[in-house]
Amino acid sequence: MTATDAPTHDELVASMTGGMVTEGDRTFAGSDLLRPDGRPRPEFRAQLRRIPNVRNAVTTAWVLTGPLMMLLAVTRLSAWLALPGIIVMGIFQNRMYILHHEASHRLLFSNRTLNDLIGINVLGWLPFGTGTHHYRRGHANHHRDEFGPNEPDFLLYAFYPIVKDSLRRKLRRDATGVSAYRILKPRFTGLRKRQYLGLSVRFFAGQLIMLAVFTAVGALVWYPVLWLLPYLTWYQVQNRLRSIAEHGGMTRSDDRRDTTHHVEQSRLAQLLFVPYGVGYHLAHHVDSGVPFRNLPTLHRALADAGYLEGASVWPSYTALWRALIRG
Repeated sequence: MTATDAPTHDELVASMTGGMVTEGDRTFAGSDLLRPDGRPRPEFRAQLRRIPNVRNAVTTAWVLTGPLMMLLAVTRLSAWLALPGIIVMGIFQNRMYILHHEASHRLLFSNRTLNDLIGINVLGWLPFGTGTHHYRRGHANHHRDEFGPNEPDFLLYAFYPIVKDSLRRKLRRDATGVSAYRILKPRFTGLRKRQYLGLSVRFFAGQLIMLAVFTAVGALVWYPVLWLLPYLTWYQVQNRLRSIAEHGGMTRSDDRRDTTHHVEQSRLAQLLFVPYGVGYHLAHHVDSGVPFRNLPTLHRALADAGYLEGASVWPSYTALWRALIRG
């Protein structure tokens, strides 16, 4: 195939996406609170966009100290706690990522310097990141044009629904460290490439800090089990299950109801893998400038106004995951 024979992006979108789009009436006239595209009107928008700095500070402190408390429980109380500790640490790593995502939208703290220092440089660094703005730039493309030519996760969401064996293989790779290896490999190869050396050095510096924390509490031997292993396994599973529930099988469109699923939230799901309002993902894509604590309010306004009629709405994550399996 020559370059001129290569499919256009529109052709790729047509052939690889849209398998989960819900057919239905897309007419939405808006409401007193919402515009016809679902976005909140100015007065309502101003109310929604207030950032609760104090509450977010408490949440951030909990997410940063929680892993230390888990580590102390294992080393001071019982080594058997390491078994559930792997799951708990993966949950905390996921929560760091979600707050990092919040900070990438400049919504964690209203002070931008503090927002970036804590949300980008700390929460985006210690759990196997680089603490730079690379994620923010890529994620901006995701919101600017879902499934567009600059979509960073196009292949992650494409081809759904898929056969059960295919999804099983993906989750097996996640649970056995294969997916994490592919993510981390560039940090190792970057040590030999000048253009990526800075990112790799920052990555390893972050893990040296985590090693220092483990050493300080006399638990250096637990670093591979309670920090590295959760990221290599359970965190990757969480990330895929959440991601495909957000956009799996949807398609490129100006209507956010065609790009993003909504799943009814449960306490268990919020505890395990969709904390801090990230499960209200359709509302988040309708207006990505709304802080996570206010997304339930925006979601209720969308539901009450009839915006969700004809949208991809699911009663539970298990129901959506089953539908993501073809045949």
